[in-house]
Amino acid sequence: MLRYVLIPLLCLVVPQAAFADDPVIEDVTARQNGGSWSFSVTLSHPDSGWDHYADGWRVLDMDGNELGLRVLAHPHVDEQPFTRALSGVALPDGTTQVQIQARCNMDGWAAEAVVFDLP
Repeated sequence: MLRYVLIPLLCLVVPQAAFADDPVIEDVTARQNGGSWSFSVTLSHPDSGWDHYADGWRVLDMDGNELGLRVLAHPHVDEQPFTRALSGVALPDGTTQVQIQARCNMDGWAAEAVVFDLP
């Protein structure tokens, strides 16, 4: 009897998880400020409020090591896409590319990172 209740409930829950939308990186700009870098990243995500929103992005080297993290402290339900900046990112000498990866508070880090060629 219990299986007749649980199976339909699972059918409702599992597809929602499978179709969760990662935050999308729409644009990246960067500029060097002396010995460090500033990044501006434009994200879009179907933020629905405090229960589900894009809550950060990070700069990674090409080996996946985190070089900088921008925490997004609140949802952007009515501001899509939106741009936020991070300064003071130290990059190893000779770095020509980085990766930018976005995160949401419900699903974690996006499966894909965007490769960005430094100016």
